[in-house]
Amino acid sequence: MAQPAERCVLIGLPGAGKTTVGTLLARALGWRFIDIDAEIERTTGRTIAELFQTEGEPAFRAMELRLTAELSSGAQAVLAPGGGWAAQPGAFESLPPCTATVWLRVTPEEAIRRLGGSQNRPLLAGADPVGRLRQLGRERNEYYERADLVVDVDGRSAEDVSRIISAWLRRSS
Repeated sequence: MAQPAERCVLIGLPGAGKTTVGTLLARALGWRFIDIDAEIERTTGRTIAELFQTEGEPAFRAMELRLTAELSSGAQAVLAPGGGWAAQPGAFESLPPCTATVWLRVTPEEAIRRLGGSQNRPLLAGADPVGRLRQLGRERNEYYERADLVVDVDGRSAEDVSRIISAWLRRSS
């Protein structure tokens, strides 16, 4: 990144820690934190699971892409879109200049452990959530690899991951 980052977008599979790390990172930087799923739920009055069921995944992804682009226009923000955001056509290109992207890379097994049976993950519903995460990883990793920084999160606390990203952002400035 040639110029200092004015915002940061965290990407990765569900359970990678985007919301937890994002909250800590924003606090450490003195920036605001925006959870895109929470914003979608707030603005629509429906849960992500309800939106998937009633509108379908393509409509949800379009909403997510549009909202991420809108909310990333301001400076000093850490954004956490859903795990599928990075795989949407034009996702990275919709971000303004001086936006750092960080892939929180997690194994499917660790992601499931972290999620602890969360019911608001429509793509993980079914008998084999680990298998589903493996499949999502195979589908999305080529997009996640476009990130400016990759941080392996297995075996690291959210605080450690936040410190790694914060130090990298400061060095990049």
